[in-house]
Amino acid sequence: MHIMIDLETMGTRPSAAIVSIGAVIFDEHTLRDQFYANVNLQSAIDSGATVSGATVMWWLKQHDDARLAISDPHSAQPIREVLGDFDSYVRRTVGYDIDGVWGNGAAFDNVVLAESYRRLGMEPPWPYWLDRCYRTMKNLHPTVRPDHTVTPHNALDDAVTQALHLQRMWRLY
Repeated sequence: MHIMIDLETMGTRPSAAIVSIGAVIFDEHTLRDQFYANVNLQSAIDSGATVSGATVMWWLKQHDDARLAISDPHSAQPIREVLGDFDSYVRRTVGYDIDGVWGNGAAFDNVVLAESYRRLGMEPPWPYWLDRCYRTMKNLHPTVRPDHTVTPHNALDDAVTQALHLQRMWRLY
């Protein structure tokens, strides 16, 4: 089984503050369990994460649905709790039988999430050698276009869209 991760953050560096995590378990043919959680921004900053002014300005220009999803104070949880919940989700759904953990960019989603775990003295729920780059696959198959997400920049919608797109690319082989 594979995991597609998508993060919404307040920066572009490995230390970026995560504001939401979306993930879906999938294989070549099916999508399985999904995970979605909003992170309390202040808790991420308190853990040592950073915020970029340019990214905040970018968020201000995004669709209302995307901005509202990450700014709802009632759904946001402390970063430590969200990371613990994500670890439980991975262990419950795939255990240690992970074929690959996919993110959009070799140096982004997986790296930012792993760094968030490490800042809090926690281990990511996958070993580094299972990191996979969805962006690289997308660039290798430019004629296979993804379907648009329901809400662009919603972490779960993006993770599902990316997993479905990756499945379509795999069918080429």
